[in-house]
Amino acid sequence: MPHVDALAAVGGAGPAPAGAPQQPPQQGGFTMSTTQKLLVGFATWSAMNFFANYFLKKPVGGATEVTDPQGKVYTVPANLGGIPPYVLRPKTLAEGATFDPNPARIAPMWPLDSHIDIIVTLSDSPRPEPLAKTPADKIVLRETNFHLGNYSDKRSADATFTVPASVQHNVTLWGHFYLALTGEQPDPYVAGFDVASAYHFAYPLTQYLPKKKVSKTRSLLDSADADADDALDEAPSGPVIASYYHPNITLSTIPDSGVLDHRSLHPATRHFLHLEPTDARDGTGQNSWYYPMLFVNKFWQLRTHMTLLNDTVTELPIHIDLGNLRYWQMGLMSSIELSSKETARQAAFGNAAPGGGDGTEVEMVKEILLDSNPYLLAITAVVTVAHIILEMLAFGSDIAHYRKKKDNVGISVRSILANAFMQAVILLYLIDNSENTSWVILGSQAMGILIELWKITTVVNVRLTTADAGALFPYRIAFEDKHKLSDTEEKTKEYDEIAFKYMYMAGVPLLIAYAVYSLVYDEHKSWYSYTIATLVGSVYAYGFLMMVPSLYINYRLKSVAHMPAKAMMYKFLNTFIDDLFAFTIKMPILHRLATFRDDVIFFVYIYQRWAYTTDYSRVNEFGQGGGEEEEADRANAKALLDKEAEPVVEAEPVVEAEPVVEAEPVVEAEPVVEAEPVVEAATHKMEAAAEKATGADKGKAKRRK
Repeated sequence: MPHVDALAAVGGAGPAPAGAPQQPPQQGGFTMSTTQKLLVGFATWSAMNFFANYFLKKPVGGATEVTDPQGKVYTVPANLGGIPPYVLRPKTLAEGATFDPNPARIAPMWPLDSHIDIIVTLSDSPRPEPLAKTPADKIVLRETNFHLGNYSDKRSADATFTVPASVQHNVTLWGHFYLALTGEQPDPYVAGFDVASAYHFAYPLTQYLPKKKVSKTRSLLDSADADADDALDEAPSGPVIASYYHPNITLSTIPDSGVLDHRSLHPATRHFLHLEPTDARDGTGQNSWYYPMLFVNKFWQLRTHMTLLNDTVTELPIHIDLGNLRYWQMGLMSSIELSSKETARQAAFGNAAPGGGDGTEVEMVKEILLDSNPYLLAITAVVTVAHIILEMLAFGSDIAHYRKKKDNVGISVRSILANAFMQAVILLYLIDNSENTSWVILGSQAMGILIELWKITTVVNVRLTTADAGALFPYRIAFEDKHKLSDTEEKTKEYDEIAFKYMYMAGVPLLIAYAVYSLVYDEHKSWYSYTIATLVGSVYAYGFLMMVPSLYINYRLKSVAHMPAKAMMYKFLNTFIDDLFAFTIKMPILHRLATFRDDVIFFVYIYQRWAYTTDYSRVNEFGQGGGEEEEADRANAKALLDKEAEPVVEAEPVVEAEPVVEAEPVVEAEPVVEAEPVVEAATHKMEAAAEKATGADKGKAKRRK
């Protein structure tokens, strides 16, 4: 009886109305999240390879010869773990044994180094037809004498076939796979077919995937009739499932699986496991046998390379690669593929866990692995870790800088406000355009907005006050200085206004021009989407202008001492890492340009640090600088001065001698003036201590220079 993979064919055997929404799948079982799949799958790939090759090798052996009671010699698999070869299976169970329909252990039927013939045909039915009646264009692979277990034996085939009309209308395209020992009959409809030496199974080659939701867009300058037409279009109540086809198929025989524990096999592995069809058991009634697994590998089939099947698709190409694959590799890839497809189905019906993604994350990783140079990919993996570390360091340094800063010198309040506004625009853009955006991304973006708003409260007081008469809103937000500004702070405020005045002169015309261009030539979902898209496009294109006021303030103050040096260096190092990502990861052109525009700001800042040198051995005019060692020296010098000066104060009791004024001889007591040497000595010690501290400061300044 031909074998059909029921697990793989669920929901695909019968025709479905084109474009009809499907019922949500049944809930049940545990499904790994996308993040878990990435961590467990790819992070352990190398480790599993090492252990599988050196510690977990099964003694699958090769082949051995046995003789049946009639004296006939058979070549059978070796090392079957106590299970007899299939050709010597008992006709009846041992006395007292019971038959188990779900065998505990299963052993391979064919030897490891067998030579086999493989035929692959195409059909719109899961039931095969005789090979003699199969059209020639539907036989897409016919290989003979393929060496099972020889990893250097690789075959390939290319063909083109006519798409059946039923497949154009959502019926599954089936692949029929015939495997037989070389020289044996592979067709189950022909006399001489033996289940001990040949088998057949069917497996779907098309996949039913939810269509991506495409937002309807239109030109906003069209007439109002467009709105009426859109209102007539009824949106489906659920996700639309469609049939997709991938032209590349990889077939892999699994020669090293050995004896398996049938009851504990992963569901993904069971898809490709075919037990012998006669329900034969060994003498215990608990163990059985299985055919060599042929793995239909869809792991590297990217959705971006698939073809949506419909009436317009009449002919398709097919490329088949045939080879051998390790059992552990097959198990890993099949389990990840099954889990990611299940995650995508759950997400399509709105059942994805928050932050779990929709399966596209795994697709993106595959695309990177396929399309990127291996060496560049390895470098990218290393710098990704560096990017995360630098981002955390920049975050901590930025917070620490604003917590310790006591004045507003060198700070562009307008830049902070503008940056908070831009972060908010990007957040609204993510919400408007990405229905399945991860909560992790949205959360990190929202956290960035909160940090920028917190920075504002560290430099100015934010108050809600009553608006002036005639204002549009009854209340307004007022920003007030925390204290009376110093001359330098007043200059900073003045330079900030000047810088933004020129920025407005340059940026506003560019923004208006971009808005007009987008309105005329681009299509949008609504006026709200148009506004957000225009603003976010301006952020990507002109966002670097927000750093210009700070550079201008540095130029006018001729100082960079007020800048958060560590945070700036961490952030700018990350821009170079982003440059590397721009070459390895697909992204919009505007975003790619945004990574390079920051480099310009970085080089200007580096020049300013060189031009406006800072004396780190002293506290600067902004209340910053002076290392911990210098501060400790000053504290020690001050303590010494205070200690030496104390005896001078104690000499004041000499004044108590004044009551003797009545007697002129008291004048002779003037020798008390001799105490002046004590004052002089204390003064000399104080001066010496001060000179010592100053000398230490100068020495350290020299060393730093």
